[in-house]
Amino acid sequence: METFFLFGKYSTDALKKISADRTRKAISTIQKLGGRVKSVYALLGENDLVFIVNLPTAAQATLASIALTKSTGIAFTTCTAIPIDQFDRLVNKYK
Repeated sequence: METFFLFGKYSTDALKKISADRTRKAISTIQKLGGRVKSVYALLGENDLVFIVNLPTAAQATLASIALTKSTGIAFTTCTAIPIDQFDRLVNKYK
């Protein structure tokens, strides 16, 4: 499983539909794609929220981002997250 950050930005319409039920449905969507939600945070700043998830592949992360955008009206940007110890090992191979 790989870790992905799904950053969300609310549209005006999506703001009107904020609810715990929508959050539960979003988590269920990720689970149906074979993923696990590690945490969800509301943010202040450039993005309004972030889902930190584990999914099997980048393709599944892409599907999750599209499915969440379609079902919530929230625009998502998805980023791969590499654990720092793994990143350090990768970088050290090319010194």
